Amino acid sequence: MDKVWVRGIRGAVTIKENTPKAIREAAKDLLSLIAAENKITSRDIISIIFTVTNDLDAAFPAEAARELGWNLVPLLCATEIPVPGSLEKCIRVLIHAYMSCSQEEVRHIYLGDAVKLRPDLNEKKENKYC
Repeated sequence: MDKVWVRGIRGAVTIKENTPKAIREAAKDLLSLIAAENKITSRDIISIIFTVTNDLDAAFPAEAARELGWNLVPLLCATEIPVPGSLEKCIRVLIHAYMSCSQEEVRHIYLGDAVKLRPDLNEKKENKYC
C-alpha cells in the first residue's frame, strides 16, 4: 500500500460576470477538474478554502461544492487582498486532501486568465474560460 500524504491542491478560474450562476458554474468546473486530474473524491478531501476578488459578491463559491454533493467537506470563503493590478473576477481555491502521490505529481488547475497566476504549473488545455 502506498504511503498517504496530506497535499495542498491549488486552482483558480476567472469569470466574465458577477452572477450567482457564473460563480457556481465556474467553481463547479474548477473543483470537478481538480478532482478528476488528481483522482480524488470528496472522501479524500480534508477541507477547501475559497477566495474571491472584491468584484465577485453575487454568491459563495462554496455553494458549488455542495451542488457537487460534497456535503461533509468543511468549506471556507474569504475575500482576496485587493492588490492593485491583480486579476479581476477571480475565484481561487486551496484543497487539502489525502493523496498517495508526491508533491511534484499534484495537478494544480488554472482556467481562463488565471493561467497567468502560475504559468509554470499550467499545461495548455482547452476550456471554456479561455
